[in-house]
Amino acid sequence: MQARRRRRYYFAMMGVCLGVFVLAWGVVRFFSVGAAIAMCLVAMVIPPAAAVFANKRDPDDDWWNDPRWDDPKWDEPGHDRDRPDHERRP
Repeated sequence: MQARRRRRYYFAMMGVCLGVFVLAWGVVRFFSVGAAIAMCLVAMVIPPAAAVFANKRDPDDDWWNDPRWDDPKWDEPGHDRDRPDHERRP
């Protein structure tokens, strides 16, 4: 459910970005080039903001919480994230 909502937020923000850009150079530039440039600067900020806001963790999400992190034997062989289970430490 949260992934669908994040995807909607991202595509909505990117649609707004595209709309602002097209409106700036399709219509507004005939009246004010400065305003069109300002609109493009606003449109330039939207894609990074869309990536940040669309990937924000929801309070209900648990994909980031790996239960192995609470394992007290994390550092023992078989629980090391950097080595396969069959390798032993020296």
